[in-house]
Amino acid sequence: MLRIIVEIWPGGNKGLARTLATADIGNISDLADTSDYAIRVKEGDNPIAGTQAWSAEGKILQHYRRASVWALVEKVAACAADEAAKASGPTCSLHDPGCECPECKCEGL
Repeated sequence: MLRIIVEIWPGGNKGLARTLATADIGNISDLADTSDYAIRVKEGDNPIAGTQAWSAEGKILQHYRRASVWALVEKVAACAADEAAKASGPTCSLHDPGCECPECKCEGL
């Protein structure tokens, strides 16, 4: 299993570190060259962004295992970002009905 831990170290001080999010990634295809992975991602409350804690599970399919670990991390991060957007609600602070940002959830307001 691979675990990703996202921490914040205020002022670079490890003693003040706290975990913001985690991802657990497990190979579910007997370590084949092209493998499938079960993922579990979660993020805690974020008072700065005004978002609540959330968690989600999913799969990464047909990942080439001989690629850099960062290629798998990129896929997991993209899935986690999609789930975070679903959990956070409107992201457009201006509520501009003409916004063309693909992540804007305020269309029609």
